[in-house]
Amino acid sequence: MSPHPPIRRAEIIAVGSELLGSVRLDTNSLFVTDRLAALGISVRAKSVVGDDRDDLASIFGAALGRADLIVLTGGLGPTADDLTRDVVAGVLGLPLEEDPAIVEVIERRFARRGLRMPDVNRRQAMVPRGATVLDNPNGTAPGLLIESGPRMIALLPGPPRELQPMVEALCAGPWQERAGRERLFKASLFVTGRGESHVEEIVQPIYSRWAAADPPIETTILASPGMIELHLTLRSDDAADGLRRVQAARDELVAALGADVFGIDGRALEEIVGERLRDRGLTISAAESCTGGLFMSRLTDIPGSSAYVRAGVVVYSNEAKTSLAGVPEALIAEHGAVSEPVALALAQGIRERTGSSVGIGISGIAGPGGATPGKPVGTVAIAMAGPGDLVRTRTVSLPGGRLMVKFQAAQAALDMIRRALT
Repeated sequence: MSPHPPIRRAEIIAVGSELLGSVRLDTNSLFVTDRLAALGISVRAKSVVGDDRDDLASIFGAALGRADLIVLTGGLGPTADDLTRDVVAGVLGLPLEEDPAIVEVIERRFARRGLRMPDVNRRQAMVPRGATVLDNPNGTAPGLLIESGPRMIALLPGPPRELQPMVEALCAGPWQERAGRERLFKASLFVTGRGESHVEEIVQPIYSRWAAADPPIETTILASPGMIELHLTLRSDDAADGLRRVQAARDELVAALGADVFGIDGRALEEIVGERLRDRGLTISAAESCTGGLFMSRLTDIPGSSAYVRAGVVVYSNEAKTSLAGVPEALIAEHGAVSEPVALALAQGIRERTGSSVGIGISGIAGPGGATPGKPVGTVAIAMAGPGDLVRTRTVSLPGGRLMVKFQAAQAALDMIRRALT
């Protein structure tokens, strides 16, 4: 058993100037965070730093003061700008020593391809004194594991195909041994039809009580276009009790938010709507204007959607609304193309012409132009026509640019179906 306390707080430092641009994304941090969470280790901070010795030393030094585990990714290559091992060794006051075994492994890798190992690759064989070398069968840069007092520091290569097997091995070995008995238990809920501040107004009096509980439950609220996410996290060494408590907390928020909660399992709204259509034996068609087919695209992203999706048309012009969905010209002239009567006529027309159970009509102003008096950019009329006398209409005012308006309009249409079929 380790003489040191369990690892609970981790920090990730992604090294590489390329990660500061707009082309290369740091996906390694997501992978590492997911694997650490399974061990009950919370990632409390992430940083991206370029290939600058002083910047990396500053960020790494700060991490030493607040994290039990520090994971550095990238910067272990053979070139002069690969600084990770040098900087870490310098900050920790550890001399670098060449490991002949690593040199031999790298030489063999080059020899298998009929090549001589360049001398610059010897940089990858430099190991801080006392570090454990982590095998890398997929590349030339070995990983390194350093114990510095109660802290553990891992230096991992940047390419995901090299990093991921190392992380899996660490999670099954040293990290698991230092993780202790506590694990993280999580629950989530997903809300649509309400803004972030309205959700906060309802749930804050509830989750504020949990912060003082023993153990506490941490609540995180995330806002994205057309949706609010609430994530609950509890740390406990009692699996049954931890899971029960976090699920009970989630259920309390679900009860408070009511029908605005569309899911608790992370599924997209279009998948939930598709399930309800399929379970009821219903089919759907849509006549879309401002969303340009996005509504039907999202529905057909779901495998098996052919069981309920029948047809969709993009009726961008007024002429198309009349010829393809049967909207009377007089109705458009009286109410305007962006209006609930026209949206309902689109829904009813496409339903009748395709023989589907449900018809959806969407007409709006996605911007940046097209606004009219009383109908600013972001105004969208949505309608649903279903079996019997099932009719829904709604006008929404959506914020953001063109793409955001289109997405939120499709989201609102999907939510209209979900609520009607609940």
